[in-house]
Amino acid sequence: MNTLSRTRTIEHWDAEDVEAWESTNKHIAKRNLIWSIFAEHVGFSVWSIWSVMVLFMPQDIYRIDAAGKFYLVAIPTLVGAAMRIPYTVAPAKFGGRNWTIVSALLLLIPTLMTLWVMGRPETSYTTFMVVAAFAGLGGGNFASSMTNINAFYPQRLKGWALGLNAGGGNIGVPVIQLVGLLVIATVSNTAPEIVCAIYLVLIGAAALGAALYMDNLGNQRSNLGAMAEALRFKHSWVMSFLYIGTFGSFIGFSFAFGQVLQINFLAAGDSPAQASLQAAQIAFLGPLLGSVARPFGGKLSDRIGGGKVTLYTFVAMIFAAGIVVTAGMFDDRTAGAATDGQMIAYVVGFIALFILSGIGNGSTYKMIPSIFEAKAQGRTDWTRSEKTAWSRSMSGALIGFAGAIGALGGVFINVVLRASYVSDAKSATNAFWVFLGFYVVCAVVTWFVFLRIQTARAGTGEQIDRAQAPVTTT
Repeated sequence: MNTLSRTRTIEHWDAEDVEAWESTNKHIAKRNLIWSIFAEHVGFSVWSIWSVMVLFMPQDIYRIDAAGKFYLVAIPTLVGAAMRIPYTVAPAKFGGRNWTIVSALLLLIPTLMTLWVMGRPETSYTTFMVVAAFAGLGGGNFASSMTNINAFYPQRLKGWALGLNAGGGNIGVPVIQLVGLLVIATVSNTAPEIVCAIYLVLIGAAALGAALYMDNLGNQRSNLGAMAEALRFKHSWVMSFLYIGTFGSFIGFSFAFGQVLQINFLAAGDSPAQASLQAAQIAFLGPLLGSVARPFGGKLSDRIGGGKVTLYTFVAMIFAAGIVVTAGMFDDRTAGAATDGQMIAYVVGFIALFILSGIGNGSTYKMIPSIFEAKAQGRTDWTRSEKTAWSRSMSGALIGFAGAIGALGGVFINVVLRASYVSDAKSATNAFWVFLGFYVVCAVVTWFVFLRIQTARAGTGEQIDRAQAPVTTT
């Protein structure tokens, strides 16, 4: 039976105990999941705040061109990726509840700095880059949140729980873009401080909710030593690579989509204010649909296996990238603004990539705990509790590391898009040729490592053809 101390610490937690789960544990886990989602949601919003701020930065006022803006949205991605390593071990070190409070309050720093600097257009580009870098603190929240929730849920429900936690957090990207859209539509692109003020309130709500309703787990284990041990397995590196293709695509496109649309609308002859409004009206749709798709990717993987879902997702992403490439090629030949048909194809291809990357995010995060669960079951000299503790520690550590590596994919996307726009083609077409080729590689790697032959399936431990059964106590 779980005991809760005055510091809101549950001294012993066994998610695989079916009787305890059905009686009380599932309700405790759900409560922690809800507030974990909210705190992570705010973290994602702050992480992506510069994808909105660039829409409030006309070049004639802020003196920053399109290429410079791509770097402004790339630098938080880079910092956020780095922050995910220490954030992964923080819940076990300080407690999941305690760290959620601290990590939420840390978001006040980039939000207040953004509020200050956006009111001073004469600020140097270097200062803007430094302030944008602090937004990377929000990227770290994902790793600590996912590691914490991974410890609360049994193996058979991890795909859905982790997908829901991640998807709810990811929705922070389209929500802040919707907030930006509402501000632009009602006040025009001259009041970014309203966006910042709204999030200062939400940050306070996230910290307060975590303090009142979340719990620490006394037997939670995850540290840098566990991460080093997890990286001894080749499948850890394979999963990190595949996560570049799924989450890297989601976060990279989320940060860049509005900027790409704004460039196209400016090329079509819209004023900066009109281009910002047009871009904001569309940009939030991709991250929103991708976020909603994520838990369903996890749930589908619970049923048929993460390996299969991931493979099918990458194959579909190849075709979606092909749509964007085709639309861009027609745009290149006209040497001007895209026609309505080309813009529709462009947006459809982009939206499809968002949805598919969301599904792939859910499926890859189902694969991680499954791999270590199977490896633990192969150790006949361990007790059930030892197997559970090791599997939970390894999967929690890898979730953070894979999240960090995957986030680097977002940096890659923005850098490649910038290079494509400053090239002679002056469009995103060359960039999407690169992305298409990368998805081909990801699909081949997924098939070869996880689905090629039955022995490979057994070696990875991925439960591809059947759902995980509940663990009963003996």
